[in-house]
Amino acid sequence: MRHTASLSAKLVRIGAGLLVIALISIGLTLWVTWKLSGGAAALNEAGRMRMQTWRLTSEVQAQLSPAEIEALTQEFDRSMAMLKRGDASRPLFVPWDDRVRQRYSEVETIWQNQKTRFLARPPLDHASLVLHANTFLTAIDRFVLAIEVQLAGLTAILNLFQFVMMALAIGGAVIMLYTGYMYVINPLGNLRDGLRKIESAQFSTRVDVASNDEFGQVASGFNRMAATLQSLYGNLEAQVAAKTQRIAAQKERLEALYSVSAFLAQANDLNELAQGFAQRVRHLMKADALALRWSGEDASKFLLLASDEFPQFMQEEEKCLMAGACACGQPQPNARTRVIPIVSSDVAPLQHCSHIGYESMISVPVRMHNKVLGEINLFYKTQISLSAEEFELVDTLASHLGTAVEGLRAVVLDREAAIAGERSLLARELHDSIAQSLAFLKIQVQLLRTAIAKNDDTKTSTALGELDSGLKESIADVRELLLHFRTRTQADDIDRAVQETLQKFQHQTGLQVSRKVTGEGLPLPQDVQIHVLHVLQEALSNVRKHAGAQAVEIEIHKGEPWRFLVRDDGVGFDADRNRSEVQVGLKIMRERADQIGASVDVRSAPGEGTTVTLRVPTHAHPKINPAQTATLS
Repeated sequence: MRHTASLSAKLVRIGAGLLVIALISIGLTLWVTWKLSGGAAALNEAGRMRMQTWRLTSEVQAQLSPAEIEALTQEFDRSMAMLKRGDASRPLFVPWDDRVRQRYSEVETIWQNQKTRFLARPPLDHASLVLHANTFLTAIDRFVLAIEVQLAGLTAILNLFQFVMMALAIGGAVIMLYTGYMYVINPLGNLRDGLRKIESAQFSTRVDVASNDEFGQVASGFNRMAATLQSLYGNLEAQVAAKTQRIAAQKERLEALYSVSAFLAQANDLNELAQGFAQRVRHLMKADALALRWSGEDASKFLLLASDEFPQFMQEEEKCLMAGACACGQPQPNARTRVIPIVSSDVAPLQHCSHIGYESMISVPVRMHNKVLGEINLFYKTQISLSAEEFELVDTLASHLGTAVEGLRAVVLDREAAIAGERSLLARELHDSIAQSLAFLKIQVQLLRTAIAKNDDTKTSTALGELDSGLKESIADVRELLLHFRTRTQADDIDRAVQETLQKFQHQTGLQVSRKVTGEGLPLPQDVQIHVLHVLQEALSNVRKHAGAQAVEIEIHKGEPWRFLVRDDGVGFDADRNRSEVQVGLKIMRERADQIGASVDVRSAPGEGTTVTLRVPTHAHPKINPAQTATLS
């Protein structure tokens, strides 16, 4: 029969039954023990009455005062009363039955007679007192004996309860063991045997469900698990084959995606990138033809950027396709990856696709930052459908294509910006140096013509000298300009580049040059070093042109901020009455310093030389595009 109670209910019922039996047994044992304790106290009190009898007899014989004898008799009365009513606080009570009551009545009757004898005046003789006392003691002994008989019966009952409790303990242990075996160990053993059979691939194994308790529920779950495993194992080979095929397809898609991505990353030309992408994607998607269209800035037109296996006459006719004119060239609001069936039609523009034999086309928009840049059209001569993974693959390929094209466009823009920056710098250098010298030479040529026309030998000689000096100055400016553009810095430290610049300056001018480096600090960024070198070169150029110095000293302090000093022992100048050439040099230095957030301080006085101080923050950065700075360097 199948049990419906749960395991916890069964255990609670058995435990509650055993507990009730144990409590009843303990209660009966306590009750018997309590009766024995009270009976023992009563027996002790009854035995004390014999002592009190002999004491009264001896006191009477000793002829004590009547008051003392009266007190002793009252004490005996209290003992009799205590035995009769009992004392629950001690506890003390007589285990009454008919025999005990009869013996107590005899003692009580004899005591009433005996008490009159003890109180009689004059007192009785010694022989009479002893005779009556012995009679009274005999009655007390019979009363004590009756109590002992009752106590012996209670002791026997107590021993019986003890044997019963021992039997209950043994029976309870047996019941608990049997219960544990029936409701716990046996079901666990069945489950263990079932699991061993499952481990050995015997999936038809089932466990008997004999109850609805927890183990029955576990057994039912085991049977369901075994049935599921049996079903799965039966279809395992087919599932493994399908899973293997799916993994192989995913691996193939990943390899293809990696291959296309690597190609896009290496392509340096738009035509090469587009044509290579078209060929690879067509082979990957197993298409019969592919057309890559690009809209650029004009979203209403799609230009044919590249194709693979696309008929030549269709390439000629669809070089420029209006958005929405046919299935190719989706308008931007509706752009999404679609599989489009090609219906046979004699009406343009579907007639070419249907006449060639194309039956399906996949249209994939190329997006970049939510903007449609172009479209990929894959043509098939069969009906085709795409899985979710294939939809994701073509969208990812289109996204990589858009990123690659935008990357090429960004590189072109960077190159254009770098060339423009280089031309701007070159124009500024020419304007600030050679252009001014050429303007000065032009003026001298005009003066020379005037002097020759007037046959003024003095002015002619002066003009020729100025021309000679101006040409030398222009040649020096050209050399210095070439030095600026050939200067390279070291990535780790600017000190070596400064040293090379000083060696070239000393070689060109013959001046004595010294260098001093102090402090420790993080190296300046390489693009910042370029501007620092240009400022120092401009300061040295001013020394060469205007200072008339014999020695030049450069100090470099590494720290926060970096500090560069160019000090000469030349003629100096008045800060309030600057020469125009000096003013131009200072302007050039300050402009360069401003590009990196640095500052230039110039201190000079007539006859005391000049000191130029450049202070550069450790975290300085150029204000122009880093790509331009790298190109200019």
